[in-house]
Amino acid sequence: MEQQVDDRNIDSDSQIMLQKAYERSIDPASQTILLKAEQLGIETAWDRYEKQLPQCSFGQLGICCRNCNMGPCRIDPFGEGAKKGICGATADIIVARNLLRTIAAGAAAHSDHARDVVLTFKKASEGETGSYRIKDEAKLLSLAAEYGIPAEGKSLEKVGSELADALLLEFGKQNGFLRHTRRAPNSRLKLWTELGIVPRGIDREIVECMHRTNMGVDNNATHILLQGLRTGLSDGWGGSMIATDVQDILFGTPQPKMSTVNLGVLSRDKVNVIVHGHEPILSEMIVEAAEDPELLKLAEEKGAAGINVAGICCTGNETLMRNGTPIAGNFLQQELAVITGAVEAMVVDVQCIMPALGELTGCYHTKFISTSPKADFPNTVRMEFHEEGAYETAKDIVKKAVENFPNRNPGKVNIPEEKQDCMVGFSPEAILNALGGTPDPLIEAIKSGAVRGIGAVVGCNNVKITHNFGHVNLVKELIKNNVLVVTTGCNAIACAEAGLLMPEASELAGDGLKAVCKALGIPPVLHMGSCVDISRILVLASGLANRLGVDISDLPAAGAAPEWMSEKAVSIGAYVVSSGVFTVLGTVPPVLGSQAVTALLTKDLNEVIGASFAVEPDPFKAADLIIRHIDGKRMSLGLS
Repeated sequence: MEQQVDDRNIDSDSQIMLQKAYERSIDPASQTILLKAEQLGIETAWDRYEKQLPQCSFGQLGICCRNCNMGPCRIDPFGEGAKKGICGATADIIVARNLLRTIAAGAAAHSDHARDVVLTFKKASEGETGSYRIKDEAKLLSLAAEYGIPAEGKSLEKVGSELADALLLEFGKQNGFLRHTRRAPNSRLKLWTELGIVPRGIDREIVECMHRTNMGVDNNATHILLQGLRTGLSDGWGGSMIATDVQDILFGTPQPKMSTVNLGVLSRDKVNVIVHGHEPILSEMIVEAAEDPELLKLAEEKGAAGINVAGICCTGNETLMRNGTPIAGNFLQQELAVITGAVEAMVVDVQCIMPALGELTGCYHTKFISTSPKADFPNTVRMEFHEEGAYETAKDIVKKAVENFPNRNPGKVNIPEEKQDCMVGFSPEAILNALGGTPDPLIEAIKSGAVRGIGAVVGCNNVKITHNFGHVNLVKELIKNNVLVVTTGCNAIACAEAGLLMPEASELAGDGLKAVCKALGIPPVLHMGSCVDISRILVLASGLANRLGVDISDLPAAGAAPEWMSEKAVSIGAYVVSSGVFTVLGTVPPVLGSQAVTALLTKDLNEVIGASFAVEPDPFKAADLIIRHIDGKRMSLGLS
């Protein structure tokens, strides 16, 4: 991407700094803080990336192995060097094993999150914590019925306790299938069964990945990758879907609401508390504690006008869609939020948290507070969080932030003006409600061509791509061509910052999609939540497929992760493709060292599972791939 420096009276060094900021992000607020970081000599993720260049080509191709201590081994894909590891493993075997381990790590992250949520749900149902209560009774009863738990004559708490026990069994199940997979269309379930990839116990699949990739176990690339698909399914139709459902029961199922995003949501005269990570168990309590009269009075005594909670990443998405809590930014903006000089506390739980925050917060007055028993970081204030005393701990955390407010240095404060309104909270239930309680209006819009198809655009940021460039431009191209976009995670935040989550953004859409959005009063891009909430997209796709009497792979739909970087994204990709959704990746996975694995993922999977991957870093070309795929599916369904 090329962007010229503004024509202004600045010296050449400043021009270089400004040009670098433009190259790193398309977001004006981020550019402002990146320029400030350059001027102050503060290191960010982009600087650390440049110091890593050139990155290891063996690692990029996926052809290095350190699964035993005879290695590490590497394969020479071009010259006269080694073509096999010491044990005899070929490039195909090494690439497949590495990919399987990555899927296992991603599935473990989502599913361990889910386990903690279910354990909190169980404690809440059994009265072991007074901080949590059941907020969505209808969803509790509906999920209990799915699991065959009768509710008649029982209290909600009793039903909740029995449901929590049933959900916990899904993690260690030894026989049968994961219950949530029954939500998939019958044709998809039949295909999974024929392929032998119906997911069993969540933990079992992850453990089997590690066993299979141990030295001397599974050494057939195709066999290895089928286990990767099964493990991904145990995430998408298991751990992630369980997490989403139980979080809705505890905290409420999202409904459309307005909020605000970007660094400009930080306040000059209030205590700023940022919640960052992925688990709403803590952040929900932080939001509640920030409204405590005792703490508000203390903030006033410390000279603040109030307490402002803002989110980063998916913890931010969780509080955004349920409470309307503003979001300060996505993954690559976490350091930038601190560099504004206006953050009293950066409160983190797990996942996507840069350890660099420890050193960075030391340059400011910001307290870096880590709360999870599973995760610690350099230079943090440890305030371990447990459900039994959740609200009390949250109050202690917010109090520490309030007491830190007088330490803010006004001379270091630089909050960008940019902030953007957004409409969020489109759960499948909310979408159905907007459609009048049935998916038929959306189906009719698809049949008529007013809505060409559906694009699920999700995923992280990655310093290899100009911040938000891939996200925003891919989505703009899709809606311009009448593709309704559903989004989660960092893509959702990027779209919000670009104004795409407002009904007025329908002016950027094609005529058909524009008319649909205006009739329903919705944006052309629907915010569906955090990264575990990609499971909501599966539920929506399954509902549409069942209504049409087809498989998910027959729908005019596609997925994309334009700036992905996390192992979790690899697990997501595995379960999305396994569910029958063609998926375009914007950064190259480390598989190109094996022609066989690359061909399987990008071509042969179509014959096996009805969908495959494509890799296209250019968001405009990626949009073209998605649109051509959607048009092909429309033609197969006999639609114009």
